[in-house]
Amino acid sequence: MAFPVDFTWGAATASYQIEGAWNEDGRKPSIWDVFSATKGNVFNGDTGETACDHYHLYREDVALMKSLGLKAYRFSTAWPRIIPDGTGQINEKGLDFYSRLTDELLEAGITPWITLYHWDLPQSLALRGGWLNPDISGWFADYTEAVVKKLGDRIKNWITFNEPQCFIGLGYGTGEHAPGYRLPEAEIISCVHNSLVAHGKAVDVLRAAGGSNFNIGYVSTIQSPIPAEDNEECIATARLSLFCRQKEKPLIWNISLISDPLYLGEYPSDMIGDLEKSLPENWEQDMPLINRPLDFYGINIYSGYKIRAGKDGLPIYVPPTTGEAHTANLWDFQPDVLRWGPKFLYERYKKPIVISENGMAGTDWVSRDQKIHDAPRTDYLDRCLSGLEKAISVDKIEATGYFCWSLLDNFEWALGYRDRFGLVYVDYKTQKRIPKDSAYWYSEVIKTNGGSLS
Repeated sequence: MAFPVDFTWGAATASYQIEGAWNEDGRKPSIWDVFSATKGNVFNGDTGETACDHYHLYREDVALMKSLGLKAYRFSTAWPRIIPDGTGQINEKGLDFYSRLTDELLEAGITPWITLYHWDLPQSLALRGGWLNPDISGWFADYTEAVVKKLGDRIKNWITFNEPQCFIGLGYGTGEHAPGYRLPEAEIISCVHNSLVAHGKAVDVLRAAGGSNFNIGYVSTIQSPIPAEDNEECIATARLSLFCRQKEKPLIWNISLISDPLYLGEYPSDMIGDLEKSLPENWEQDMPLINRPLDFYGINIYSGYKIRAGKDGLPIYVPPTTGEAHTANLWDFQPDVLRWGPKFLYERYKKPIVISENGMAGTDWVSRDQKIHDAPRTDYLDRCLSGLEKAISVDKIEATGYFCWSLLDNFEWALGYRDRFGLVYVDYKTQKRIPKDSAYWYSEVIKTNGGSLS
């Protein structure tokens, strides 16, 4: 198989989605506590108040990871648990939880990967403007410093942000996610720029603490374009469709809006005319800070869309055929996404690719034999990872890690507990964990470094 001998095999989670303990040990509300408690915002009125109770069950969960052979675990820290008011007083009890979790992981031989922001902004900062407020970059830097001072002696792998397309695009644009705002595009661009400056300041804090010993990156998300035919024209057109300005999409959903400043040091030339009128005065002076050197490109990929070339060479979207397969949350089933998305991103940004999330929503249940037979998930993951292997072996991309989403069934944001992404089934009433068939399958993939893939 093509996977490097030191390839990182892991699983991922996020704080609000699994921890629970929403008001324990000094933690104060996040925007998701407020949003999910507001009637009509989340499916079935679900909240993350208890979630998977990982805050209390983390030792059992780490033991489960070890039994499955996970080499790495990507988790996020909760800003309102660490600095409950967003700024000011640090809550040592909150930091102590992540310190205990880190020690438990290391003792189990599992490498921790930490995400500093996976959407749970302190509510107190939302009341001060949240990502609309330029001061947030300093607040985020202070939060980063608190985390790295506590954990930087043991954690070497750092991610600043997860999916700005979602926490800004869905949180401030469509209102589907917390804090539930529906703002004009000019204010969305302000949020984007403020978050990029916050990232740059956080990288400076991390480098000051760990220098080149730290492995630092950023996580974005795409629906991957897939060539409708495996020929050079279709491949080139699919590549173009990923990075060119797509007028039918809000700006935030164009991957180059975020990635070009981070990795190339400039906003995309085909967007700058629309951006300049909304960017802050002297925004150019922020670009060196935004463009601090990073060690990898983290990408979350779940689904994709097929592209063919039109007569003018421009991309034409190929819609799904009637009855084409889809997942439980109605995302199109396109298992070639890890062949093409990572290839195009590596070619453009020249950084090692880490698949920071990939997985499938299912409608899993406990069978009569008390097991969970999730064959579609196993098939999906097998096909996706086979595509990634091809990107490594055929296209010669550098890919260094893969994190399955998710370790556990969990609170899936506006969809609550309706859909299940986990390798491990969670009975939310009893908090019993049951590894699914896919978990045992993935365990074998890890053990063989991908050799067991179909």
